[in-house]
Amino acid sequence: MALQFNKYILQMKPSASMETMAKAKKLKAQDPEIIDLAGGEPDFDTPKKICDELFRQINAGFTHYTVGPGLPELRQRIADKLERENGCHYDPSGVVVTPGGKYAIYIAVRALVNAGDEVMYLTPGWVSYPSIIQASGGVPVEVDLAYEDRYRITLELLEEKVSAKTRMLIINYPNNPTGRVLTQKEAQVLRQFMLNHPDLVLLSDEMYERILFDGQENVSPASFPDIADRVITVNGFSKSVAMTGWRIGYLAADPKIASMAAMLFSHTISCTSGFIQKAAAVAFDCGEEIEEMRRRYQQRRDLFVNGLNQIPGVHCEMPEGAFYAWTNFEIPGMNSNQVCEFIMEKAKVVGVPGVSYGDKTGSRIRFSFAAADDQLAQAVKNIAAAMAQIGEKV
Repeated sequence: MALQFNKYILQMKPSASMETMAKAKKLKAQDPEIIDLAGGEPDFDTPKKICDELFRQINAGFTHYTVGPGLPELRQRIADKLERENGCHYDPSGVVVTPGGKYAIYIAVRALVNAGDEVMYLTPGWVSYPSIIQASGGVPVEVDLAYEDRYRITLELLEEKVSAKTRMLIINYPNNPTGRVLTQKEAQVLRQFMLNHPDLVLLSDEMYERILFDGQENVSPASFPDIADRVITVNGFSKSVAMTGWRIGYLAADPKIASMAAMLFSHTISCTSGFIQKAAAVAFDCGEEIEEMRRRYQQRRDLFVNGLNQIPGVHCEMPEGAFYAWTNFEIPGMNSNQVCEFIMEKAKVVGVPGVSYGDKTGSRIRFSFAAADDQLAQAVKNIAAAMAQIGEKV
């Protein structure tokens, strides 16, 4: 039988980060000295009070369908949080609670994009954006930000890529993989771009917004009243509250947009587990635990990045947010895939090559510093030893 597959899914590439994480786990099973810094996985446990609430709800029998876009009390708490912390005025009816932030992005794009529509996204950027766009029948359009310009957003770069077919722009700050935070100046550039193009929708992925360093602040584009009704904010609990395996996120949008996304949601996932939603609501009472994790990430960032920058031929800008070290390697004749393989083989440290994030020109690797201090310190030693071998050959 000649199988015919969906043409949009055939265009998609496997998730590079997921593939690398799977490879790292396999390598580690064979060699315990492998240091896995590939995944965006907090090594902290979910705060105890959240886990306690989960078991309380399960023991109370709250294990049935929760039909609809989320429990009303959780949607209210999300709307309150966005108002209080982000300056975004979303009605709870515009909140959809989803099994993970990735699914929130998918249903938002799917609800707004028709076949042939173009969706702009910034690179370097998260590996799943182009695949989600393709799965919706859309055309991914990269807006390449320059390493030499510290990945600064300019109106000229955005206007170069927009066309009559453009329907959406996706941004992600704090950024995965670069660790950059959106500046007030860049936020105004985005605002002006949206005002220039009144038919576009901006999707702001703010999954790492609680993981900020050195007093940095998150800027939410939905806080600008003149574009707020065209901004979809996506967030969740995976990164900041160490709830990756729980699979719970959300989108907030104008109710007209949210209702269309919820329509697709109802015919695919049906609902997000009720006992998980009840437990996630407790995350809003975990400010101390979230801050302690953020503080530890900053300590690890300082340890790891300062160590990397002591190695000849290695440079890493200090991340402003998230928990990734976007590391540039100066190894003649090697692209990012080759550098990644070299570091994996010689240093036994696993990262994700920069090309996976749309970085076409350099030899950069994304390392996660959401790992124990001793692992990070050992990774620096191993990378230094591997780079010294390069120096000896030159």
